[in-house]
Order: sequence, then C-alpha cells, then structure tokens
Amino acid sequence: MYKFFKNFGFVVLTLLLAMVGLAGAEEGVTDTEIHIGQWGPQTGPAAPWGSVARGTDAYFKMINAQGGIHGRKLIHHMFDDAYNPAKTKAGVKQLQEEVGMFAWVSGVGTSPGLAVKDYLMQRRIPWVGPSAGSLHWITPPHKELFAVYPLYFAEAKALCRYAISNLKKKRIAIAYLNDDYGKNGLQGAAEALAAHGLKLAAQVPVELKDADMKPHVMQLRKAKPDVVLLWTPVPHAVKIVGTSKAMKFAPQFMSTSTCSDFPLMYHISKGLWKGVIAATFAELPDSNDPLLMQYKKEAYGQFAAKEERWGLFYYAGIVFSEPLVEGLKRAGRDLTRESFVAAMETIQNFKGIGGKVNYKPFNAKDPYCRQGMQEIFIIECLEGGKAKKLTNWMAIK
Repeated sequence: MYKFFKNFGFVVLTLLLAMVGLAGAEEGVTDTEIHIGQWGPQTGPAAPWGSVARGTDAYFKMINAQGGIHGRKLIHHMFDDAYNPAKTKAGVKQLQEEVGMFAWVSGVGTSPGLAVKDYLMQRRIPWVGPSAGSLHWITPPHKELFAVYPLYFAEAKALCRYAISNLKKKRIAIAYLNDDYGKNGLQGAAEALAAHGLKLAAQVPVELKDADMKPHVMQLRKAKPDVVLLWTPVPHAVKIVGTSKAMKFAPQFMSTSTCSDFPLMYHISKGLWKGVIAATFAELPDSNDPLLMQYKKEAYGQFAAKEERWGLFYYAGIVFSEPLVEGLKRAGRDLTRESFVAAMETIQNFKGIGGKVNYKPFNAKDPYCRQGMQEIFIIECLEGGKAKKLTNWMAIK
C-alpha cells in the first residue's frame, strides 16, 4: 500500500509540474513553433493589397526552409477580412482566443487595424509592421506596437514639397478616402502647403462604396489644380485617372505608396497610369539589390503560387515582416513577449529591402520610438509600368 501511494504521489507531482510548465509557457510558442497572425483583403475593394499577406507567407516559408529561428518554425495564420473592420476584429479575436498567437504582423489598412489595436495592446500582444502608414500607431506610442510603414502624413508632405520645389506647382488638390488613411494624407498635404503659404485648391472625399468617380473629378476640375494627390484605394485611384482622361482633365497626378506598384497600376489602368508620380518605401521590382534578388529567388520563386505576380505589394509583405524576424532572432531561444519587445528595441539602422528601420527603448513621450521607417524615395511611372527614380532615399518626418 505504501508503495502504491508513493508511486501515486510521484505521478501527481509529475502532472502538477507539467501543468506549471504549461502555464508558464508563452502563448503562441512551443518547443518547435512560433504562431504569428495576419489579416489581409483577399477579396473586396482593397483586394489588390491582398498580396501583402501572401508575400509574408512565402517569406516565412523561406525562413522555415532555412531552419527556422532558433530551432522553431514560423506558423503563419492568415485570413481574409475583405478590408472590413468588423471581419478584422472577429478574425483576430477568433485566432487569438481559440489558437493563440504569439504576435501579429502587418495587417492591411488603417480602419481594419484600428478595429483591433486596442484589443491587442490591452492584452500586450506584439504587433509589428501594420501595413498602413497611420499616425494612430504612434500617437500615442504603445510598447508592443512597432510601426514599419513610413507615415502617410509624411509621404504627403514630401510629395507636396517635391511638387512645389521641383515641379514649380502651386495649385494642389487631393482626392482622399474618407477614413483615417485618407485623412492622414489630407493632414500632411495641408500642413506642407501651409508651410509654403499655400492652401489646398480642393479636398474631395471618396467613400469606399463609391463606384462612379465622375462627380469627384468634376469637383477637382472645377478647382483648376495643376497637381492632384490620390490618397484612395487602388480601384478608386485608377477610376479617377481614367475619368479625368475622358473629361480632358490632365493635372499631374501624384499618389501615396499604396498605389506605387506601377506594373499593376499600369496594367489595370490600361496604360493611363503613365506619368503618375508616387512615393515608395522599398526597392524597385527589377532592382539588382542582392537581398531583393535572394527573396525573389528563394521566397517568391520557391513558395509563391504559380499565378502570383512579383511586385511591390507582394514583397511589401516581406518589408513589414523583416523587423519581426530580426527581433525573434535577437530575442534568442528563451522566447517570451517581454524578451521579444526588448530585442525589438535594440534594432538600429536595420536595412532589409525597404528604408532603414530604427527603434528605441519605449518612451511614452516620444512617438518616434516606435516609428521604424522614416525614409522614402519618389518615382514616376513610365511606359509599360517601369519606374524612373526621381529622388534617392530621403528622410521624411
């Protein structure tokens, strides 16, 4: 009987220790896996941006093929939210509460991101590289949120400065999506013009559901601008340019980086995107940058679907994920969210295939401690969707 209770006690003690070990394990991390979540619009009005998440998926598969990170494989959980914030929120909660994500990466869109930001930050779940250049990610800054994408606000200021100083333009208008994405661009443009003693010639809001751009173009044309900034989703931007052409309205169109995948924009506009000037945040698709060429061969070449197109939107999913991978490497084998955040804060002058990324120790009074990339360059669309670099990499803020 004594022997029975002795063995029984040993079994109970073993089970208790195992339970303690499980309780102490970091959510989303096992001995062999790290679970990372991501949303992206595979359908709906923002579907052209859906390739961002597919690019991340191929990148993670490349990392896993190379042996993973400290012996662990990246398990990528991607879902289609159709650029619908309600779907974003439901999908994030389901994956987080039913599966358990260690962290989230990228995630297309300002409005979808805002729908889940508080949920993630209240639970202190790391989120790296939102696929949107919103001021909301850094004002105020959050310890677990690491922005990568250059700010739309700063992009708009840079484009306006280029239009005024290099193109000698003074009458600048903007068509913007009537949400936080568009309003960030509107704010930056207004501030840049004010610094030159100018005002926007027109500011025309666009709703996501709007299909006919003729009323918007009529408002723009009435203002007689010589430059029109486009801060809308891809379909709306293409329709504005096409409708303007049909109405013999020919300003210099300039656009945010969200419309800087020139081969795609040229194709779906049937060539009308030629001449558009845009900001961009990553090397050009045909660049001979060694790292970009490696990704094209090993991530895209080995793990992309046959119908996938190599382009900015696709490898943007790599750009926004590179700092996450770097942080995981620096955090070491003993991975916790706390060690990961501490590792991310050591990233300085990190150069992947985008602009340099810098973070600092958390400071609630310094928004830029969590704004990773603060440089872009400006390009012009040429025949066939080729890009001409109008500037080198330049700092923006």
